[in-house]
Amino acid sequence: MILSGRGVTAVLGPTNTGKTHYAIERMVAHETGIIGLPLRLLAREVYTRLVEKVGQHNVALVTGEEKITPHMARFSVCTVEAMPRETRASFVAIDEVQLAGDLERGHIFTDRVLHLRGRDETLLLGAATMKPILEQLLPGIHVVERPRLSQLFYSGSKKITRLPQRTAIVAFSADEVYAIAELIRRQRGGAAVVLGALSPRTRNAQVALYQEGDVEYLVATDAIGMGLNLDVDHVAFAQDRKFDGYQFRNLNPAELAQIAGRAGRHMRDGTFGVTGRVDPFDDELVQRIETHHFDPVRVLQWRTPRFDYASLQSLRQSLDAPPPIGGLTRALPAVDQQALEHLSRYPDIRELATTPERVEKLWEACALPDYRRIAPAQHADLISTLYADLVKRGTVNEDFMADQVRRADRTDGEIDTLSARIAQIRTWTYVSNRPGWLADPTHWQEKTREIEDRLSDALHERLTKRFVDRRTSVLMKRLRENAMLEAEISVNGDVFVEGHHVGQLAGFRFTLVAGTEGPDAKAVQAAAQKALALEFEARAARLHAAGNADLALGSDGTVRWLGDPVARLAASDHVMRPRVILLSDEQLTGNARDHVAARVERFVNHHIATVLKPLDDLSRAEDLQGLAKGLAFQLVENLGVLFRRDVADDVKALDQDARASMRKHGIRFGAYHIFMPALLKPAPAELITLLWALKNDGLDKPGYGDLIPVLAAGRTSVVTDPAFERAFYKLAGFRFLGKRAVRIDILERLADLIRPLLQWKPGTPRPDGAYDGRRFTATTAMLSILGATPDDMEEILKGLGYRADSVKAEEAAAFLAAQAPTAAEAGSETPAETPTETSDEHDADAAEGEAEAPAAAAEQVPVAEPAEAAVPVAEAPAAAEAAADGEPAEAKPVLLWRPGSRHDNQRQGHRHGGERQGDRQGQGERRGGERNRGQQAGERGERREGGRGGRPDQKGRDGKPQGGNRPDRGERNERGGKPQQAKFEARPPRKEKPIDPDSPFAKLAALKEQMKK
Repeated sequence: MILSGRGVTAVLGPTNTGKTHYAIERMVAHETGIIGLPLRLLAREVYTRLVEKVGQHNVALVTGEEKITPHMARFSVCTVEAMPRETRASFVAIDEVQLAGDLERGHIFTDRVLHLRGRDETLLLGAATMKPILEQLLPGIHVVERPRLSQLFYSGSKKITRLPQRTAIVAFSADEVYAIAELIRRQRGGAAVVLGALSPRTRNAQVALYQEGDVEYLVATDAIGMGLNLDVDHVAFAQDRKFDGYQFRNLNPAELAQIAGRAGRHMRDGTFGVTGRVDPFDDELVQRIETHHFDPVRVLQWRTPRFDYASLQSLRQSLDAPPPIGGLTRALPAVDQQALEHLSRYPDIRELATTPERVEKLWEACALPDYRRIAPAQHADLISTLYADLVKRGTVNEDFMADQVRRADRTDGEIDTLSARIAQIRTWTYVSNRPGWLADPTHWQEKTREIEDRLSDALHERLTKRFVDRRTSVLMKRLRENAMLEAEISVNGDVFVEGHHVGQLAGFRFTLVAGTEGPDAKAVQAAAQKALALEFEARAARLHAAGNADLALGSDGTVRWLGDPVARLAASDHVMRPRVILLSDEQLTGNARDHVAARVERFVNHHIATVLKPLDDLSRAEDLQGLAKGLAFQLVENLGVLFRRDVADDVKALDQDARASMRKHGIRFGAYHIFMPALLKPAPAELITLLWALKNDGLDKPGYGDLIPVLAAGRTSVVTDPAFERAFYKLAGFRFLGKRAVRIDILERLADLIRPLLQWKPGTPRPDGAYDGRRFTATTAMLSILGATPDDMEEILKGLGYRADSVKAEEAAAFLAAQAPTAAEAGSETPAETPTETSDEHDADAAEGEAEAPAAAAEQVPVAEPAEAAVPVAEAPAAAEAAADGEPAEAKPVLLWRPGSRHDNQRQGHRHGGERQGDRQGQGERRGGERNRGQQAGERGERREGGRGGRPDQKGRDGKPQGGNRPDRGERNERGGKPQQAKFEARPPRKEKPIDPDSPFAKLAALKEQMKK
């Protein structure tokens, strides 16, 4: 092999001699040119400088992972690996040619130095140690030696904490770099980080932090020794040993000088030294670095450029060929050759690599760099997958590639995680830039570049977040001096210590600002808490003296003082007296904490007593005795609403004086409910819902708080949501009736409208809606107060226990026409169909007849007719009147509603197999399995709804004994009718359920027994 150096110029010298700048100037003087650089980072830097000189359209950037190739670009900037083996460019330059002696990459540099030439000019740039070997290998080469522009001086050993500003600290592993940067951040305010594995985008962002003065220190690997232009005054070696890909070894003097030479720029002198655990340099080494005298490079790493692709065996043998001339040595197996050795043992690879073209394709695939630094076997497996696709499909399987790219496309995680993802995406960036490997290379080049940029930005953010924190260093310095820290608190709670924002104070809780984490968080928090000690006491005093207007109780149970949370409520033994839990840091102690707790408890009790005053007064009533006191106790426990059927015996046993005393406390005895109308307002309902939710862990249950706006809007009824907790309907003052919920007071008004229709006697003026004294039709007034449609009305009446008989419109009209006298003949008679809301004298106590019969029927067997069997709701009044007047009308059935009876329920239960609806749905109770509906429903207290249901009783659903006291029979006995008790005596004996002697119901039962005696 005969080589020539004719037309080749070697520009040699130490760092800071302007070699790269000279090469750029020479290249732009030619029509075309190409320059090769040792690092992708440095290639990016030179590319940027060239773009500034000749414009972006004239410069191409080609690396293994990135290609920017404008059409007809005149100049190319490449990594040495990406340089072509042959070129027609007028100018060629290769930088850092001393790397031709590197054990890992040296053979690449050697090949380009020996064979790649420009048509007009070739420049080789590097250290002066390359002069003898270049003159030996390339006879006729022209060597130009350039002196350093500034001087280097050794400054000895210094602790890391005593290093001067504008210092670059050098280590040779990522772990060591991070550890040093962490220490610098704690001690000196922050450091930028530069590693060879960083993407150009991340590296440039980190260097910008240093160059712009945001930090005064740079922690880096030997990547800064390869021509990166930094304003460094001092270089400190924290390590002097590195792993070169094969072994750990000490750096030789030339390598140390290459890194130390980064100190000083242009005409400004620089210094170098050691730090950490590195021993000081001996005098001889110092002198050699300062004077730039090093042992020359004696041999270059070499690997044959002539590969034999006849077979796998031939290719392996060609790689083992010895160098043909002196001055070269056969390189150790590189990553691509190691991968080939592994793959040659795979049976499926041997089956595929059977032709020279396929063997060449395999060698091309083996060139995939091991960015991830994984085991050689794992790297070979990835190459095997890619090679199989290339041979069988012609291109890499893009579904497989898409899956791999998707896994890397995440910006969460810490520094190591993001670094690993960048290494992974660099692999696929390389694949996307290989010619002929992908069906749509442009898409994947853009996709992988976008992901790498996003990951690079995230990594820069994490590096800055972790290693740049001037606030911490200031605080820790003051702590070491035991100085009294000066703290300021803004009106919005921002906490500043020594002028630095350290966190937020909300109420009595201090929260560090986001980004303060790791071991230093404890130091920052300690400093802040030390300064906030007096502030906590002052706040406690202000809260203790604050008025109730400064405090507020939210729907989530949080007590706020001037908008800041200071406490939250929790369940206690008494639903009206929740526990108060302070939200405060440990620094709130002693009397200050006691004062805060007492003030918050006083506010909560006052708030409950004010908003729920009727209920609170009832709980403290001293004028109630006996059964009235017991009934009041139940009403308080159920937060103001009881189903009348659940306490029917107690209500019946009350005398008129007891009833009057309870009415004075705002209690209304309705047909269906015993309740306090004053609580059916948004504010009391919201607080009642909160108290129930605290007691029953209901803050997170679906529907919490959603019904209060409905109540505030004045809605009298609402379509129910099956996902909501049904207890919330009752807590908001609504009765759940299947598909619709109706406000409790509106239901009582409905009862007022129905009652005169069922009490009407034929022969007297007939109110609108009355039929025969036993049945009625739905009227417009009923629909109006309910805000319901006729279909809704049918659902509501069934839920209340009424049953419908369907008759033809003609029959209904004829029947009504036969009744006399009619309402029209009554003249001045007041229609019974327009009553006002029932007074206490005309409540359910005065109407224990037909009004409660539906509830009684539903109590025994809450069965509703299915949709296909139900009689459709018709406009009964209009239809009847139209028929009476003889006007033509569409024949629609008329629904005649009557109080349901046990006979109806048994028949419906037999016909429909026990389908449940009606009042059971109204209460939101679901019971599994089939039951004896006529007996068990009356025996058990399953009629409770949420936390406000009544107690169990052993009565019918009208709340009355199932003997002869049914409203449609017992009351008629008093008026002269015949007793109707035999029907009830035939029932089978009940199986009594044991009663808890400690329950309030057992105590009430005992009290009633004493009164009877």
